[in-house]
Amino acid sequence: MRFIIDTSTWVSLVKYYKPFDNSSVIYDFFKQKIKDGEFIILSEVSNECSFVSRKIVIKELDFITNKKLITKTTELLPTKKFYNLLENQFCNQFQKRLLNETEIENLTNEFLKEADAKIILKAIEITKTLDNEITIVTEETTSNNDNKLFKKIPAICKELNIDCIGLPKLIEIFNKDISIMIKSTSAKQRT
Repeated sequence: MRFIIDTSTWVSLVKYYKPFDNSSVIYDFFKQKIKDGEFIILSEVSNECSFVSRKIVIKELDFITNKKLITKTTELLPTKKFYNLLENQFCNQFQKRLLNETEIENLTNEFLKEADAKIILKAIEITKTLDNEITIVTEETTSNNDNKLFKKIPAICKELNIDCIGLPKLIEIFNKDISIMIKSTSAKQRT
């Protein structure tokens, strides 16, 4: 199983979990999972982390900008089928009716450059390979409360039948691994 992690999740990790990570267990756990290829950081997510929430993520998690750990997406291009899905299923039809063709085209081109689109495209690419188990981790919700043209990641994942979870569920999945790391760290500190 592999996990593509969204910017919102990295922000939540740094804000709500890292302050209690006195022994750097969470930090070490995420860094190791990325090195192992189990957790995926896309180049667009790394870039977003460089300017959201006063750069808190890159200040706390130096591996977020480590080029050796980042998955580049320059060759990841949408197919004709993806464009059709974007236009019909992934689009907020109410918002679309308020825009002219040029505005829709501009917003579509912008969306395709953003992390959300790249996350979805990468997940689709991975599901087509033999190693087809992929989950997207995001703190976004399905509700469309920002008046954007395109739906949020969880809503798109639902349409595509791709698993989508939040950070608490990810930590729950790996709770045993994290507990082992905590015990190991505690034992080292006692000696």
